[in-house]
Amino acid sequence: MSERIPASSLPTFRQLQFLVALRAEGSFVGAADAVGVTQPTLSAGIKELEAALGVVLVERGRVGAHLTPAGEIAAERAARTLEDVHEIVRAVRAGGEPLTGVLRLGAIPTIAPFLLPRALPLLKKKFPKLQLHLREDLTQRLIEALRARTLDAALIALPFEAPGIETAPIVDDEFLFLCPPEHPLAKRNDLAPEQIDPSELLLLDDGHCLRDHALSLCHLSPGKRPAADVGATSLHTLVQMVGGGLGVTLLPKLAAEAGAVAGANVALRSFAAPVVGRSLGVAWREGGPREPEARLLAETLKALF
Repeated sequence: MSERIPASSLPTFRQLQFLVALRAEGSFVGAADAVGVTQPTLSAGIKELEAALGVVLVERGRVGAHLTPAGEIAAERAARTLEDVHEIVRAVRAGGEPLTGVLRLGAIPTIAPFLLPRALPLLKKKFPKLQLHLREDLTQRLIEALRARTLDAALIALPFEAPGIETAPIVDDEFLFLCPPEHPLAKRNDLAPEQIDPSELLLLDDGHCLRDHALSLCHLSPGKRPAADVGATSLHTLVQMVGGGLGVTLLPKLAAEAGAVAGANVALRSFAAPVVGRSLGVAWREGGPREPEARLLAETLKALF
C-alpha cells in the first residue's frame, strides 16, 4: 500500500497554474500577467509550493526565473494535471456529446488557408456547439503541442510517424506544376516531374514538410538544395516569385483550387499522370481523451473531400 501524502503537502490547483505559467513565461512578472494575479501573489504561491514539497523549484535571477530539474519535472506533471482537470470540465459540460465545447485545432501553413475555409462552414453546421480555437504552425511544433496537451488535434501532411501520435488521412493532394507563362514546359502535354530542372526549382524554407515532399518528387534528397534555392515562407510568396520569373515550383492542387494563383502572371499545368504530392490528415495524441473526437473530425473532413 502506497504511503498517504498529508493534505498539507499537496499543491493547490492555483499553485500548479502558477508553476506552469512561470515555465512558459520565464519571469515572475510575465507569469503573473498570464494568470491574472499580481507578481507578489504569484511569488508567494511558488514559495508556498516549494515549502509544501520541500524542494527548490525555481532559480531566481536578475534577468528572469529558471526552473530547477525538480521544477521541470513538477511543471511537466502540473501541465498534465491541469489539462486533465480541464478535460473533466469539458466532458461534463458536453454531457458525452461529441465535438462540443472548445477544440484546440492546429494546422500547418500550407493547409490552413486553403482547407479551413471549406471545412469550417461544414463543421459549424454539423456541430453547432463546437468552438474551434485555431493555431497555425509548422508540423514539428504542432506535434510538440499535441504531446504537451496544448492542442487536441492537428491538420498535417502525411505520411508522418512519431511516437505517441496517431493519424488518419482525409484527402490526397495532387501536385501541379507552376511556371512563368513563357517557360518551355508550360506548353507540354506529357509533363513529368523528371523534366523539371532542379536549378530552377523554388521551395519553401526548411521546416515546411511541403519542401521535403517537393524534393522527393523531383528525386532530390532533403539535405540537397536546388541551385535556385530561394526559400519562401508561404505558398503565396512562392507564387509571386514564380510570377516574377525567379523560377518554377510545385503547387498543391488544394491551394490552386482555393485561388492561390489568382491574379498572378503564371502558368499552371497538371502532370500527364496525376502526381499525388502528399496526403492530408488529422493527427492526435494516442490514447488522449479527445481521441474519439479527433477520429470523428477526420471522418467528417474525409466525407467533405
